[in-house]
Amino acid sequence: MNRKTLTFILLFLPLISICQQIEKDSIRLFYLGGQSNMDGFGKNSELPDSLTTNLNNVWIFHGNPAPDEDEKGGLGIWAKPLPGHGWEFSSDGKENNLSDYFGIELSFAKKLKEYYPNEKIAIIKYSRGGTSLDSVAAGRYGSWEPDYQGRNGINQYDHFLKTVRLALDDKDIDNDGIEDLLIPSGIIWMQGESDAYREEIANRYFDNLKRLMDLIRAALLQDDLPVVIGKISDSGNNKTGKVYKHGELVQYAQEKYARTDQSASIVRSTQHYKYYDSWHYDSSGYIDLGEKFAKAIYLLNRK
Repeated sequence: MNRKTLTFILLFLPLISICQQIEKDSIRLFYLGGQSNMDGFGKNSELPDSLTTNLNNVWIFHGNPAPDEDEKGGLGIWAKPLPGHGWEFSSDGKENNLSDYFGIELSFAKKLKEYYPNEKIAIIKYSRGGTSLDSVAAGRYGSWEPDYQGRNGINQYDHFLKTVRLALDDKDIDNDGIEDLLIPSGIIWMQGESDAYREEIANRYFDNLKRLMDLIRAALLQDDLPVVIGKISDSGNNKTGKVYKHGELVQYAQEKYARTDQSASIVRSTQHYKYYDSWHYDSSGYIDLGEKFAKAIYLLNRK
């Protein structure tokens, strides 16, 4: 080896080291949030075979759903998406306790992989059934109102922040030895039923929704991050014929939000779904909703 070749190698080695240090793996990141129809009441036993196996290059961090004051809210781990991330799911931050139910995450991820076949997908999920955007309706389920103090100052928004912080603290979610760069690509929001029981709360829904979506965008460091919301529907399975007395007011607010925010859209297919009970869609509804959400967020990202 001559002197010039040796000199070139010695000069080039530090550059190789620097490149290795800054190499990162880009992964699209989506957040799924809301209340029980985001949790999901689809039955694992009713899943088609195409959704029961691991999805390649997809990971999910599901924050532990908890009441406002519970300090264990938001705990989770990165894992491959499997059936069981629906109602009654829990996590202690070391392992996931999968349930017998699923939500939109499986069909959402599968459809996204059709749109982004050569990309990796990361999903952060935190939702809790019965939760409201308004502190007045917090009750025993919880409130997403950021300033709501409750009994010890911890609310659903705090659980969301904790979920995101813990998820992003892991710099190698797929454990391949390369640092991951998670690129926020969308917010999926399915919520509003708990705000539709009282007129004064339903009338505040637009302002509450706008504020929360802006704060979630800020937490993910992108002011114009695309948002897709699911329009609430009513099973009519009640003595009065309506489960949500002021559902139309919340629906109007949701439509107004999708119309006035240039980076938002709404999924309306929920009006056609069948129900597991008076409040929650059946398995086929969650599968379809996941696909509709994936298409809507994909189209927003193409703008």
